Amino acid sequence: MKKPTGLFAGRKLLMRRKTFKCRYKGGKAKKLGTEKKYDPLKGSPRAKGIVLSKRNIPCKQPHSALRKCVVVQLIKNGKSVTAFVPGEGAIKHIDEHNIVEIERLGGPMSGSKGDIPGVKFKVVKVNDVSLIEIIRGRKEKPER
Repeated sequence: MKKPTGLFAGRKLLMRRKTFKCRYKGGKAKKLGTEKKYDPLKGSPRAKGIVLSKRNIPCKQPHSALRKCVVVQLIKNGKSVTAFVPGEGAIKHIDEHNIVEIERLGGPMSGSKGDIPGVKFKVVKVNDVSLIEIIRGRKEKPER
């Protein structure tokens, strides 16, 4: 079926788009609202949480490394998620019971990114100070 073209084809194109919206994987979840229902962040871009423990997660094949991660319990709803700690030696600056801010990693279809299995979030801030600033030595992590 060929797409309609012309000066008055706007409504027809709009209706055509609506029919195809639910065809792809994320479209149906968005329409039904299940995307936010099962999302630990509840649709928000970032969330604060308390570090419960540190973990090393092995990579998928063909790589062989231990990715440094932390288990975070979110303050807003009490759910526990695993978050990746980016940067070399960054895991040293995060201790248990620190307050961290996490955001999505940005994998396809809001899934895990790269070779880290099951990890969908990354640490951005530690005790309200940027993790990058702490690693580079520009700022010190405040004690709470």
